[in-house]
This record gives sequence, structure tokens and C-alpha cells, in this order.
Amino acid sequence: MTLRVYNTLTRQKELFEPVEPGEVGIYLCGPTVYRPAHIGHAVGPVIFDVVKRYLRHKGYRVRWVVNVTDVEDKIMAEAAARGGGVSELARTLERQYVDALSRLGVKAIDELPRASEYIPAMIEHISGLIERGFAYEQDGDVYFDVSRDPDYGKLSNRRPEEQFAGTRSGLVSRSKRNPGDFALWKAAKPGEPEEMRFDSPWGPGRPGWHIECSVMSAKLLGETLDIHGGGMDLIFPHHENEIAQSESLTDKPFAKYWLHHGLTRFNTKKISKSDAEIQEAMKSLELAPLLEKHPPELLRFLILSSHYRAPIDFSQDTLEAAGRGLEKFYRLFERVERQSGNSPFAATVRTEHVRERATDDASRALVADILADQVRFLEAMDDDFNTAAAIGVLFDMTARINRYLEHAANDPQAQAAAAEMADAAAATLIFKGHILGLFENAPEKKTSGTLTDDLIGVLLDVRTQARAARHFEIADLVRTRLESLGIVLEDRAEGTTWRRR
Repeated sequence: MTLRVYNTLTRQKELFEPVEPGEVGIYLCGPTVYRPAHIGHAVGPVIFDVVKRYLRHKGYRVRWVVNVTDVEDKIMAEAAARGGGVSELARTLERQYVDALSRLGVKAIDELPRASEYIPAMIEHISGLIERGFAYEQDGDVYFDVSRDPDYGKLSNRRPEEQFAGTRSGLVSRSKRNPGDFALWKAAKPGEPEEMRFDSPWGPGRPGWHIECSVMSAKLLGETLDIHGGGMDLIFPHHENEIAQSESLTDKPFAKYWLHHGLTRFNTKKISKSDAEIQEAMKSLELAPLLEKHPPELLRFLILSSHYRAPIDFSQDTLEAAGRGLEKFYRLFERVERQSGNSPFAATVRTEHVRERATDDASRALVADILADQVRFLEAMDDDFNTAAAIGVLFDMTARINRYLEHAANDPQAQAAAAEMADAAAATLIFKGHILGLFENAPEKKTSGTLTDDLIGVLLDVRTQARAARHFEIADLVRTRLESLGIVLEDRAEGTTWRRR
């Protein structure tokens, strides 16, 4: 099996071959820390966390860098509005972001460089571009001259005239040679905070946004990256400009593979398009409150349930659908534990270890199917990291194990062997889930003894009595209303059990 990835630069899937055999460097554009991160800011890190996990599973040594933009006009404006310092605001929001990612299972980032720590290297890079004739200084500002780069536009597939068309002259700096020239260095303005003023050969100021990523990636991963990632909204102008200012200095390809993930679509039907109402709606999508309201694994599962290049619809409906999907896995794990007496999360024996002990037709069929599913899982991941298809395979494995247990329930003599086979199959499923960052811990079981739990028990007794009296409408109403509150019921021969979704 061979990994193929979709390269935005070539607009096709390509065989993945890193610059250095066995070594992979990944750079992902990170946050500009001026406001609390929302769920859309977690999409890229969750996706590329899986990319790194899978590459490591295939035997590669991987170094993954995610930058933090802490020098930017928006941060200064927000700090001024709050009446505090720029660095203080940036550090606070950075800590909140890193904590949220950790809760989402994103723990494999190797470097989180801050733009403020690489100013000298940025000045050196800009100076080199001026010396080579690709950039020019005007009144303390430095611009990249896009007319000097014949390849400009190759990532976004835009011709220069398309990029400049529609630009209003009133919004174009008169110091620019061309409307499409972009800032490498911005001269400091009166009244701006001293902590955002850095000395340079062109006077005090700060770097432009685009130059930050070019410099930090080169310093940490080399002049040619294996994988550069980010949202599709960054293809132009950010990533286009990164390529121009990097390759114009080094004469080397900046990145071999460009992977862009789809954007998050929020349900805004119930709000108007006024800035105030949209900002208020976005607060409800901030990572910190979402992680207090929903299990982190649910949010991660939702993100990975779509192919990374597809948009992600984030709404209450999609959250509930993801919850129902996760519940199928959790119920299987509980069922296997009841059957074997052991938690599949603690199991070290997987299907490939017990294949020789499959002595009946049902067990042999289960072993063969689970082993084939493992191959299908890897094939899905080798096809441009298709997590949606890989999760589909995990659902198939779940259905097979459930059918196997149902078959074994009708044969008392086969139940002991069935418990071992099901336990190994569930452990195999969990092991594959780990590649996606799922099922790393057993889901929390319901606690007992609280008033709420006792009331649910009363409702279950009412439902049991209603079913016995053939009042099925009442029984169904109890189930429906409890499920709407996140309480999932499971009817079994020994009675009805429940758990919180």
C-alpha cells in the first residue's frame, strides 16, 4: 500500500515521497492570537495531528511545526480595546488555545514558534530579497515586487491581471509600484505600542504577516518543506506570498506538497448578517465553552467524519449525529466487556493474535473479516488521509462484532470462545481508532446515587410497566424524551440499561 496525497500546487493526487527518505517535516499555519479560538481554529490541528499519527504508523520520523502569530495589527487593536498589553493578551490566548488542543487530543506538535522570537531572521530574509531585486523600501515600508516573480500565482492559479483587477486606487498605498505588491515590513506609526516596534535597517516597525511563516518554517524545517498545510482560505494571498518570498530568495521549491483543509460552515440561519449578531453567535462556538459543554472526543469525531478537503458543517444537528455515531462504538465496547468481563481498552491481544484459536465457522469468518477490514482501513488512509472512509470501516467492524455476539448468544457452548474472539476484535478496532486519536480512553460511565439518576430509574420502571401493559405509545414517549436529553436506553434480556450520551 502506497500513500498518495492531493497536492494543491499540482491539482492532483501524487505519490508521497519526502525530501529526505524516512523524514517528514510538516508546517501548519497557526492562530493569530487576538481573540479566543473557535471550533474552526481546531480543524487544522486535529486533521494534521492525524496526518502525523498516520505517517508515524507507517514508520516515518515526523517533525510538526505550528506557528503562533503574536505580531499583527489585529492584536494591537484588540489589546488597545481591552486596555491591556499586546504581549499579555497574546500569551493568554495562546495558553487557552494550546490547552483546548490538548483536550482535543492534539498533543503531537513538536514546535510552537512565536513570530516575535524570529524578528532578526525576518529582517535578514527581507534584506536578502532587497539585495536580489525582489523587494524595495519606501518610507520605512518594504514591499515584495510581484512583477519580478514570473511564477507568482502558481498555487492559486491566478494571473497577475486577475489579482490586481478590481483593486480600488483609494485603498492602494501610493508607495507601491504595483497594486498587488505585499508588505514584508511595516513602518511603525505614531501611538503604536512600544513592544510592537522593532529596530530594522529601514527604521522601527514590524514584519508583515506573510514573511513570518516563510522564516519560521525555514529555520525549523529547512528551505524545502515536505508538507505545508492550512485552510483553503489561506491559498491566496497568504500561501501564494509565502512561496514568492521564499523561492525568490533560495531558488528552491518552498514546499513539495500543499495540503489544504475545507472550511467550517456554521449554521447562521437564525441570525441576521450584522457584525454584532455574527460576533455574538461566534462566541457560542469558542473552543473553551464548547469543550465544557461537549466531550472532546465528540468534537474530534465530528471533524474527522468528513474528508479533510471537504467543508465541515457545524451545528446542533451534526453534533447530535456524531454523538449517535460514537454511541454505537461505546455500546459495543460495553457489550464486549459484559461478555468477557474485561475492558477492551486494556486488552493487548488483537485479532491477529487469536486467529489460530478460531475453530468454528463464525469465529473464522469474524477473524477473516476483521483482518480484511484492517487492510481497508489502511487503504482509506493511504488515499489522501481519508478519515471519513476509515471511520466507515470502523463502523463495519462494529457491526461485524455485534452480529458475531448475537450469533454466539444462541449457542451457550460457544460463548466462552466468543468472548475471547470479540474481545480481540474490539481491541483491534480500538487500536485502529488510536491512529485517528479516537478511543484512547474508555468513555466515562454513568454514576449512580444522585437524584437525577434515581429519577431516570423511576422513568425506566414506568416504561417497563407500560410495555408490560402493551401501552407502547407511553413507553416510546419515555424513550424519545430521555434521548432528547442525552440519555440512551438499551433493552436487553436481563432488563433496560441507560447511559449519558
